[in-house]
Amino acid sequence: MTILLDVFYLLAALVISPVIVYRVFRHKRYRTGWAERFGRVAHKDPAAKCIWLHAVSVGEVNASRTIVQELQKKLSDFEIVISATTDTGMARARALFGDRLQVFYFPFDLSWVMRRAFDRIRPTICLLMELEVWPNFVETARRRNIPVVVVNGRLSDKSFSGYKRIRPFVKGTFRKISLFLAQTDEYARRFRRIGAAADKVIVTGSLKYDTAQTDGGVEGADALVKQLGLDSKRLWVAGGTGNDEEQILLGVYRDLRQDSLFSDLRLAIVPRKPERFDEVAALIEQTGLAFVRYSQIKANPTALPSGEPEVILGDTMGDLRKFYSLATIIFVGRSLVPMGGSDMMEAAALGKCTTFGPHAFNFRQTVDALLAAEGAILVRDAGHLLATMKKCLSEPDFTAKIAENGREVIKNNQGATARTIEQIARLLGRV
Repeated sequence: MTILLDVFYLLAALVISPVIVYRVFRHKRYRTGWAERFGRVAHKDPAAKCIWLHAVSVGEVNASRTIVQELQKKLSDFEIVISATTDTGMARARALFGDRLQVFYFPFDLSWVMRRAFDRIRPTICLLMELEVWPNFVETARRRNIPVVVVNGRLSDKSFSGYKRIRPFVKGTFRKISLFLAQTDEYARRFRRIGAAADKVIVTGSLKYDTAQTDGGVEGADALVKQLGLDSKRLWVAGGTGNDEEQILLGVYRDLRQDSLFSDLRLAIVPRKPERFDEVAALIEQTGLAFVRYSQIKANPTALPSGEPEVILGDTMGDLRKFYSLATIIFVGRSLVPMGGSDMMEAAALGKCTTFGPHAFNFRQTVDALLAAEGAILVRDAGHLLATMKKCLSEPDFTAKIAENGREVIKNNQGATARTIEQIARLLGRV
């Protein structure tokens, strides 16, 4: 089976190689980390016991923050190493952990590459954030009696549908997982249906509630107000936006600005993917709205934008929380178009009136919790978004109530980190 899987991977690599080459030159992705992707990785202290934590991209890396902090406190005799798959995930992991932990690209799931990686890292336990279960990775760990734990586990509607279709092929891999720590009862049921042993699935809650900052203060936000001249302005922030969505948002913003009641409103758009920054800049320019790219301000903080920009393009990485902290109203993107949504937890945690579209199916648990408590607003389409914005901007008490309800939902769901650490410690014989 391992040989067949390797052959399948190699054939798939041949098929997608033109796409990879295109992204290397067009979007400047996949240019680094190739040695690590082929298993040439190591942890800093070869003599130490090691925890290998893998997080695919930015969302999973962010969710791992409290786990890493508590592991360092409770299991201080273990070294922790972090791997990520995407370039943005690596950048975020290095920003959070690079000064004290080994951070590297996740190796390709070829059997010989995984053997090399395990030989070099020699982990005592492997933690996989959310799902990211690779067959050769799991089999290599099993053969070496290394437990593998899915942490903060979730199976979105789309992923669950896909796994059900290939259940005969993945059931064996799921059976080799030592423990599934699921976010919700629903996700736990899905893991069992795909093949996880019932006694190895435990509901611990979502780590993202614990990592969400609820005190409202974000470092650098005050400077951003001065840099962009927002002192007396209301700010609408559209965060994590996706293809075809910015045009809808710009149309709604133009309609709002036609009303003198909303003449002080400014719009900040922060696209989800950095390779779309230039595309979105061109789109804003076509509207005729005065705009500024935050990257230019960030590079030269003393240079204020000429004139008064109506639209701010957040074309930098790691600054979305700054914009969210200054917002009057937040729209969480990739949800007006069928892309699954972006995480709305951070927006709600900051005590902001949070809105999102009907296609946030990747975050159904958070959506259900917020809507049940009237802690966020679901907008059906552009027209409903426009009406909602007018109501929120015209009725500050209503907006404040939505914001406070949302923050309470986040606070009431915290505690997953402690439950997760307890299960990991039990598995390691530390309880």
